[in-house]
Amino acid sequence: MNETLFSTNFKFKNQVSKYSGKVRDTYKLDNGKLIMISTDKISAFDFILPKGIPHKGQILNEIAIKMMSLTSDIVPNWFLSSPDPNTSIGLYCKPFKIEMVIRGYLAGHAAREYSKGKRLLCGVKLPDGLKENDKLPYPIITPATKANNGHDEDISKEEIINKSIVSKSDYDVIENYTYKLFERGTKFADNQNLLLVDTKYEFGKTNDGRILVIDEIHTPDSSRYFYKEGYDERQNKLLPQKQLSKEFLREWLISNNFQGLQGQTIPEISDEYAFRVSERYIELYERIMGEKFVRLNTFNIEDRIKENLSNYL
Repeated sequence: MNETLFSTNFKFKNQVSKYSGKVRDTYKLDNGKLIMISTDKISAFDFILPKGIPHKGQILNEIAIKMMSLTSDIVPNWFLSSPDPNTSIGLYCKPFKIEMVIRGYLAGHAAREYSKGKRLLCGVKLPDGLKENDKLPYPIITPATKANNGHDEDISKEEIINKSIVSKSDYDVIENYTYKLFERGTKFADNQNLLLVDTKYEFGKTNDGRILVIDEIHTPDSSRYFYKEGYDERQNKLLPQKQLSKEFLREWLISNNFQGLQGQTIPEISDEYAFRVSERYIELYERIMGEKFVRLNTFNIEDRIKENLSNYL
């Protein structure tokens, strides 16, 4: 089995702090920059699974970098450079404590809520008569709170503003940015014969008051894609859609009696299944990016990152 990068513990000379998220380790420097390292951890239902996925960190970082460059003309972002395939360096921003989830189709969490009879999702009214994976009349934004630990929670625009989680003026900006990014991402996916089903964006504010998109965009961790070819036929026949996302992992966990609920135990992940997950991520990379994925040596990843960063810093 290949080695994976599950965590890092660097000590940079101008380091101010370190934060370990569900997937990334983020180091804040005293010059106003961040070093964000994409590990091979994988999460589902807001839980970090106990085994890393080979190449996953590299895949996430390289897709995010490409997507940031393809959208920087319409929405400013935090990214500055990438001295290592698992690493991005960018501007520090104070994150808004919400995720901007935008949906073009009734899938995943939204479909599960809809099947329970809910027709109001984050304050957005959904029409009756929809089937799972149907295209929505228009894209909808269904925000979620950003939890450091545990489950993110659905929240409406009105609650966000009324509770002063985000000011109305700032929310108007990130709402506009969310629609712009989704429109650009949808066009890019279409060029690759894919459908961008739903995705999430995170935003932050720099010390001088600029609002930037942060973290990652349009990666398999933050987005769901369907294959465009055969979509209509599968919907008409009430068949599951062929998709590129983490949903296959969620479905596997559900089939093994885990949805992150109290009292449930994360099932054991074999080396064989971790390899299968890795192959799915590589497939998604190649379909989204339209190019072959270059598999780097997975041994001593942390040493490689340290060397590349020492040449940069």
